[in-house]
Amino acid sequence: MASMNDRIAELKIIPVIKLNNAKDAEPLAASLLKGGLPVAEITFRTAAAEESIRSIAKGFPDILLGAGTVISVDQVNKAIDAGASFIVTPGFNPKVTAYCIDRKMPIYPGACTPSELMWLLEYGLAVAKFFPASQYGGIDTLKALSAPFPMMGFMPTGGISEKNVNDYLAFNKVIACGGSWMVKESLIDGGKFDEIERLVAEAVSLVRG
Repeated sequence: MASMNDRIAELKIIPVIKLNNAKDAEPLAASLLKGGLPVAEITFRTAAAEESIRSIAKGFPDILLGAGTVISVDQVNKAIDAGASFIVTPGFNPKVTAYCIDRKMPIYPGACTPSELMWLLEYGLAVAKFFPASQYGGIDTLKALSAPFPMMGFMPTGGISEKNVNDYLAFNKVIACGGSWMVKESLIDGGKFDEIERLVAEAVSLVRG
């Protein structure tokens, strides 16, 4: 069975999704599947996150479902109970990281400095979320960080778009990119799921040639 890292690497893009209303979770999930991208990171930036994850996990078992912007053990528990398959955090929290490892829950902590990467290695993690990617120097910074940490893989997120996603993916230490350009909050709130499907399909075509 492929590891979580391998599954994410095959997909190349992780849609980072902010849902303001859980009723939008299922039509959004349908748009992702129709567009050819069976993965979603539902962020805990709104009160709708837990219910949205539960809805997608129940109705769309083919979607690889993650919980993002997780900043506490309580949110980890909510994500696991709702059916998430992996956790993404905006930064490195030792307590949250250790808890996920104890629960055998794949976790991708945010990191943008050498010190944070050293902590991730201490916890036996092989992939970091490089966040916020564009604000911390983009691909040039990522390449510089990779030099002393050749064993680490990265999942850049923050400022990723159709214009630069392939620049990141061309670097062999990047396993996938997180992005929201194809699942913008305004499109979700406006019920424009056909447009989301179109943008998702374009993104898939772009990164997979």
